[in-house]
Amino acid sequence: ALRVVILRINLIPTIFYARLDDGLAFFVTGLGFTVSYRDARMAVVERDGAKAYLVENPTAAALDRPELSIDTDDVDAIYQEISSRAPHLLHPNNRVVTHKPWGSREFAVLDESTVCVNFREWPQRAR
Repeated sequence: ALRVVILRINLIPTIFYARLDDGLAFFVTGLGFTVSYRDARMAVVERDGAKAYLVENPTAAALDRPELSIDTDDVDAIYQEISSRAPHLLHPNNRVVTHKPWGSREFAVLDESTVCVNFREWPQRAR
């Protein structure tokens, strides 16, 4: 008998902040993530299958400000939600949904510590 195994793999970034509350303000208040775990120095936030670990570590935060991308099947809905809730987070260089030369439609948000999150929708392709 043929056995089919479906493997699911999720890449989960760890993002360092000088203050954990700054990361929570960006991801929870600004982007609509929920907190699934929190202690004094770390939080796990998630939304619609996306997940991130936010860690308070001023030394690491000073060394690395990441740029993350989230693929979605409705970038316009995400844009409407975030631009209504937190327009101040829209990235100054990518503040509206635009078609990019590589084929996606996207916009970005940026927090005060320069963590950037791109929301991206790829065109449907024939299968």
